[in-house]
Amino acid sequence: MNSKKTGAWVATYGMLISLAFIFSYLEAVIPIPIPVPGVKLGLANLVTIVGLYTVGIKGTAAVSLVRIVLVGFTFGNASSMIYSLAGGALSLILMILAKKPGWFSQIGVSIIGGIGHNIGQISIAAVVVQTSGVFYYLPFLMAAGIVAGAVIGLLGGLVTARIKNFVKKL
Repeated sequence: MNSKKTGAWVATYGMLISLAFIFSYLEAVIPIPIPVPGVKLGLANLVTIVGLYTVGIKGTAAVSLVRIVLVGFTFGNASSMIYSLAGGALSLILMILAKKPGWFSQIGVSIIGGIGHNIGQISIAAVVVQTSGVFYYLPFLMAAGIVAGAVIGLLGGLVTARIKNFVKKL
């Protein structure tokens, strides 16, 4: 890889990680007035969905992993990192599987990711607290995942289109 490509690669991934980190920070400081534990807007997932459609699977996985670790050390703890890793991993796997055959739009892929994130986190919670009672929250979390996933997917589609148009002009 020549130095020009390396510089572009470093800048692109640095920008994606920074954006995801900033979005995670915003989520940490903006309370959501919903009485269901674990409901979030999923702003950092905007970077994940855009990444899947612009930089590919490996780059998106790396950005997601770095973001989760950085956010865990900065705003959370080891426990929050485990929940985020479980949710993020399942979400990313499901989005990759949904995107691959082209059956779903970017919004559909994002919704699947939002639902997957909640399933991953609630599954880890069930293991940690050793009760299946936490699955009581799953319908509420899935509804939130659908709404947040749709909004993030819509925004992600707009951002992805702009990035692709910009790259074409270069």
